[in-house]
Amino acid sequence: MNLSLFLFLIGTLGFILNRKNIILMIICIEIMLLAVNKILISSFTFDDGIGQTFSIFIISIAGAESVIGLSILVAFYRSFYWA
Repeated sequence: MNLSLFLFLIGTLGFILNRKNIILMIICIEIMLLAVNKILISSFTFDDGIGQTFSIFIISIAGAESVIGLSILVAFYRSFYWA
């Protein structure tokens, strides 16, 4: 639980401090999502399988989110900074 909280705080601070770098912001969001996944997986110790189900769902959504975010970033870069 403490490790998850520490990871979530690192992701939050990284997101707040790196407002100008979009790639680092996406990485920090992924760190926060992985911290939440760790908390959900640790709920398995309470004999509840729903945490693992939500964790797999969140990992798949996070993968799609990072792909969409990076493709928007590439499209933005090509349209405004392409000479």
